[in-house]
Amino acid sequence: MKYDSPLQSAILLRRYKRFLADIALPNGRQVTIHCPNTGSMKNCAIEGSPCWYSISDNPKRKYPYTWELATTPGEHLAGINTGLANKLVKEAIENGVIHELANYEELKAEVKYGEENSRIDFLLSSPLPSSSSQARPKCYVEVKNVTLHLDSGQGLFPDAVSQRGTKHLRELMAMVEQGNRAVLVFCVQHSGIEHVSPADQIDPVYGNTLRQAIKKGVEVIAYKAHFSLQGASHEITLVDAIPVII
Repeated sequence: MKYDSPLQSAILLRRYKRFLADIALPNGRQVTIHCPNTGSMKNCAIEGSPCWYSISDNPKRKYPYTWELATTPGEHLAGINTGLANKLVKEAIENGVIHELANYEELKAEVKYGEENSRIDFLLSSPLPSSSSQARPKCYVEVKNVTLHLDSGQGLFPDAVSQRGTKHLRELMAMVEQGNRAVLVFCVQHSGIEHVSPADQIDPVYGNTLRQAIKKGVEVIAYKAHFSLQGASHEITLVDAIPVII
């Protein structure tokens, strides 16, 4: 996926009020930009570190700059724009990169489902062929962005207590019980993460529910993004499947 325009570099001064960050431009000017991440951003908001931002041409925006990439303590790149996770997974599904989700004919986004007022990120389906007596089960796909990195390539989710994430796991289990497929995709926007695990020390309820979901038949996979900041156009693309270690 190409960014709408090449990213610009700056130095992160601070992140505050969840949605805002101050940066220093190469010319020394300080600017307030939009932070598209409501999580804790643990290990991703390091004051004084290099960062990258995009520029919107929407005249109605109060903050035309959007923080896109951070530099972590290990000098890895982390994509902090959680809004890109679904776009990356959708692109990867359509291009056949995520082989576990291949060969479905229809993809719908943000479909209402479940008993807890939820929306599934993607609903995959294949219409019933006229020559077939049984339709392929629908596939409910939930996407979670992963940027929390520890030593030895370990990535963790969530980076803060996530009641919403636990709710989504309950909904996925219910879909499996109804005869459908349910797949949780960890979208890893971090160049240093090589495998993903539940963050039990941060949210033990989520970790326990994830293990319960796997036992119930929910499939859990992880794909890692590659960042390209060379040349005239900058890109981020899901390219590699990495292990999920429970």
